[in-house]
Amino acid sequence: MHLIAPKDLTEQIPLSKRGAEFVLDARKTIMRIFDRQDPRILLIVGPCSIHNVEEALTYAKALKELADEVRDSCYIVMRAYIEKPRTRKGWLGLVHDPHLNGSHDISYGLVQSRSLLVQLAEMGMAAGTEFLTPHLLPYIEDLISWGCIGARTSSSQIHRHLASSLKMPIGFKNTVDGNIEAAINGIHSARHSHHFMHICESGKLQLVKSSGNPYAHLVLRGSHNGVNYDEASVRRAVCSLREQELPPRILIDCSHGNCQGQYFLQKKAFQTALEQIQNGNQQILGMMLESNLQAGGQMIHNPLEGLQPGVSITDPCIDFATTAELIYSVSAVISSTHS
Repeated sequence: MHLIAPKDLTEQIPLSKRGAEFVLDARKTIMRIFDRQDPRILLIVGPCSIHNVEEALTYAKALKELADEVRDSCYIVMRAYIEKPRTRKGWLGLVHDPHLNGSHDISYGLVQSRSLLVQLAEMGMAAGTEFLTPHLLPYIEDLISWGCIGARTSSSQIHRHLASSLKMPIGFKNTVDGNIEAAINGIHSARHSHHFMHICESGKLQLVKSSGNPYAHLVLRGSHNGVNYDEASVRRAVCSLREQELPPRILIDCSHGNCQGQYFLQKKAFQTALEQIQNGNQQILGMMLESNLQAGGQMIHNPLEGLQPGVSITDPCIDFATTAELIYSVSAVISSTHS
């Protein structure tokens, strides 16, 4: 079965000129934060994964209102993860299984995913995602303001090459066992030019020469061995980056290993990172939170009508009220620091 070509999907679900300008402006804003020309804190906030477009848009509207309130101290990007990496088995995300039933209707998943991302851009809500399947890029690349190479792919050569060709800041996460050197090597690779094969907008293979990505950066996400958002871990990461002559730019992922599988501990990770910023750490440029309309998580089950609205079907998330509380705390700290 052949899938729709990227150019045909973008014609079917176009992004307006205004929306395209917004995405470019969002990318530039994040770059200015990384260049420390913009003093705001970058926050990547949203569901672990998107499984219901309507609920995701409800979340996005609430987050946009919050982002507008705190725009003087924070720049908020919504997590819009439409794919899910898996160590073994599990639901692979909106693109790959939009009906949540193992039917793998990727054609519909592509439509749903691009439609959601276009709507986010049109409402002025910047989107961030993990780039997992390389062939997905031409379908959504024009809609993403911040991207991530995940813990399972930071060592992947093709993902490093792809990152070198992308026009937005890209975070490399430490591996699931806590190895930050793999991510640092990924950053180093992504900053350089590469030649590689990739599909073009018509869906055919082409030779790509990338120009390198100067905004590749490190994301500390902890591991099954422990957290790495603490002051000592951040200091070691900064030293490692400097030893490799890389800019010491760090984001703290408050979920995953940094909450040790207990979603409510994201709050502790977030507050600890914020305290370090308040105490003068200029290398932590922002934080990531896994957040949904409601707290917790649930398993996919049949009938699907039994799913709880606004609750994650992958990693458990904090609820929106807790998310707002944490974001307001950033606003208060930054306001006091600049006063």
